[in-house]
Amino acid sequence: MGLLRSAESQRIGLIRRDQLDAVRGSVLNAIPINALLGLAGLFVAAHAGRTEPGLIWFAASSAANLLRIGLCRTACPGLALTRATPLELAAAAARSVDRHLRLCWLAALLSGAVWAFLPLLCAGYTSDQTLFYLTITCGITAGAVTYGTAFARIPISFITPPLLSAAACLFYAGGFDRTCLAATVVLYLMALIRGAVASEAGFRETSRLKHEATALAEAHEAAHASARALAEEMRVRATHDALTGLLNRAGFAQQAEERLADRPCLMLLDLDGFKSVNDIYGHTTGDRLLAEVARRIAESLPTGCCAARLGGDEFALLYDPAASDCPPERLAKRLIGRVAEPFESFVTGRLGMSIGICQVPADSVTDLLTCADQALYAAKAAGRNRFRAFDEGLLRCLAMRRDCERDLSRALAEGALAVWFQPIFGQAGRNVVGLEALVRWHHPVHGWIPPGDLIAAASAAGLTESLLRFILEQVCTMMLTLRERGLGDVRVAMNVSPREMAQIPVDEIVLGRLRALGLSLPMLEIEITEETALDIEATQGKLSALSQAGIRLALDDFGVGYSALASLRALRADRIKIDRSLVTGLAASDDKRGLVQAVLGLGRALGLDVVAEGVETAEDLATLEALGCRFMQGYHLGRPAPADATLRMMADLRASAA
Repeated sequence: MGLLRSAESQRIGLIRRDQLDAVRGSVLNAIPINALLGLAGLFVAAHAGRTEPGLIWFAASSAANLLRIGLCRTACPGLALTRATPLELAAAAARSVDRHLRLCWLAALLSGAVWAFLPLLCAGYTSDQTLFYLTITCGITAGAVTYGTAFARIPISFITPPLLSAAACLFYAGGFDRTCLAATVVLYLMALIRGAVASEAGFRETSRLKHEATALAEAHEAAHASARALAEEMRVRATHDALTGLLNRAGFAQQAEERLADRPCLMLLDLDGFKSVNDIYGHTTGDRLLAEVARRIAESLPTGCCAARLGGDEFALLYDPAASDCPPERLAKRLIGRVAEPFESFVTGRLGMSIGICQVPADSVTDLLTCADQALYAAKAAGRNRFRAFDEGLLRCLAMRRDCERDLSRALAEGALAVWFQPIFGQAGRNVVGLEALVRWHHPVHGWIPPGDLIAAASAAGLTESLLRFILEQVCTMMLTLRERGLGDVRVAMNVSPREMAQIPVDEIVLGRLRALGLSLPMLEIEITEETALDIEATQGKLSALSQAGIRLALDDFGVGYSALASLRALRADRIKIDRSLVTGLAASDDKRGLVQAVLGLGRALGLDVVAEGVETAEDLATLEALGCRFMQGYHLGRPAPADATLRMMADLRASAA
């Protein structure tokens, strides 16, 4: 209700402002005519021998006119009133307008009073000049009403004194003609008053309609502006990342499509170690870190470069190296250096960046992203804080990956894949205590496919579960054979990748198949990498089900990650395998010997078996034996081989021992 009253008061104030503005203009237009008519009256009075009264009257009239002109030219703060004026200022402005209108009204009354003494110049309208002065009086009063349509009180104040004065003089003079004329003057006054009031009402209505139309137009424009702002906000939200302010995947794809014909350079950026930062410091700190990384990236970009956050900790850049005079290699080094600078939120040195660069022509944005992603994968495989440009070698790798994704289903159906086994030795290589199952595929075009690429191809082709079941079937066959030959104490280890652990119910598949075949569950060992162990929340339920059923768990590649020590207790691992990078060249490296000895001590303290992978030389074997390592694996002791060859090797080894 208060807002409605305020709006109504402001509307009335705007109408008053229009009235004052119109009054000023009409008075300034009418005063010259008033002065000329007054001067004519002076001349007639002088001609009739009444010069002195004429001069006095003309001087009074001129003074009143000057006063009215001064009021019209005096500054009025209320004339600056608009719809946007704050309510407090609007109220003061409205009061100023009302004050000026009252002064103009009083000045008009004063001028009318001067004209009321006009009968002094014509003996009370009884002289020969009566007709002239009555005509002037009627003309000036009619003109006052004509000009004063905005505010009725001003013309009424001006016309009432002279017309009443004329009527009174005519009545006083008497006679039928003069009495009738006096009555006519009174009727004329009433008609003028009515016309003035009606004119003001019309003016106010016109002013109201004008302001309502203006308000409606302003509201319409404001609605349009709001709609435009909302549309722009929605467009920005649809194409920009809320956390970093960079383009999102959709916005980047749109920009890339528009620039594709210019053969731009695409760079994919991926943070190294970001997940460990999230795990240690929390997602809030991780979000602040991503925003800071985005800021540093934006500050390092050349002119015309388009930056985006594709999701998670992955960013993308698109630009023309020739136009910006900034080669991709130089920009990559600059970005890696900026991200490697210390952050306030966490310990320095924990974060890095890998970059994949694609500058080759592409038919589509998808092809461009695929090539850059292949380069990024190669950069991450080479280590932290590296970049790699897409080249012929990566082109061959990309072709191999595509062919693998296409041909893997047929290979599984036709039995083109195989599972080989690499022995794990005890007693310094004198007896086999376990076997590690390794999947092998000899592609008809690309030859032997690395296991990592095979796993990736299975995931991309939707064959992760089929591949796992195939490997499990071969492992179960080997376990059955070992049991038949009296080698049930030899465990068979089976690798499970992070993709398999995340995508499929590994625990249900493995336990179901072993129980269906009646195999001893402790005879199987599941090997997981530290990458799997890092995502402990997603894997712990499945790994716990396997462990509680009796299947042993081994943590592979131990010693090269961040979270392995924290993961051992949560995973309930039975065995850890020292990464080959710590074992190769062990005999010649004091640092590696110290690390291996520390891992062996940790295993003894926690009651875990420790296997040293990558034993390549007799010197390394001897050093491990001297350090007290009981279990070893490597090419020096035994290479991976098909099941038949592995069984023959084990039989020969037992025969030699006997």
